[in-house]
Amino acid sequence: MSIVASIEKALVPIHREGWPFIAIAGVASIILGWFWSPLFWIGLIITGWICYFFRDPPRVTPVAEGLVVSPADGIVSQIGPARPPAELDLGSEPLMRVSVFMNVFNCHVNRAPVAGKINRVAYRAGKFLNADLDKASEDNERNGLVIDDPSGVSIGVVQIAGLVARRIVCFVREGETIGIGDRFGLIRFGSRLDVYMPAETKVSVSLGQTMIAGETLIADLKHQNGAARLTRVS
Repeated sequence: MSIVASIEKALVPIHREGWPFIAIAGVASIILGWFWSPLFWIGLIITGWICYFFRDPPRVTPVAEGLVVSPADGIVSQIGPARPPAELDLGSEPLMRVSVFMNVFNCHVNRAPVAGKINRVAYRAGKFLNADLDKASEDNERNGLVIDDPSGVSIGVVQIAGLVARRIVCFVREGETIGIGDRFGLIRFGSRLDVYMPAETKVSVSLGQTMIAGETLIADLKHQNGAARLTRVS
């Protein structure tokens, strides 16, 4: 293996959404440094942090029917029953919800928790409260997906903007088929992801646990006794 190939393999890829921000920060660093050299080094540090923020490392996703994996890097901030957002049409009864909070140092590329058909993509404008708060699920800007897995179970996943995050990006559309662990979106500069599963789901994570998007197993629906099917309200 050549030296160049070795370096390329060692470097973490940067998501395309980050390149405009990296370019702006780099140019600004050069311009500011022209007037006062310390500003160049400050700008260079900021540019490096932006590169780090938009990193998009490859992930090894477990593939099996019924698996639900984490849609985001971060910390499990909430586990328990909660009513899903009305725009998802998943009914008004509480479902099992797992929330993953992302700080500004986490990788912010979001990945599909299950494989299946995307039956709904619903965006709602809102506030920009601290995403770690429970009421952020109802009040904050958000974008939700409903994915029907091959067995007919509908899983909801919601991107929630936070105190710093001001831009939710979604790469997919209704009607598309997505694989478990596939990239479906990104939230810029800190926020949270909620996953809604059947009410009787027994999760395999705990509060405070560190999650890796596309890798950490949240639940195994196929091997749970009594896990009810969750279908969308037509």
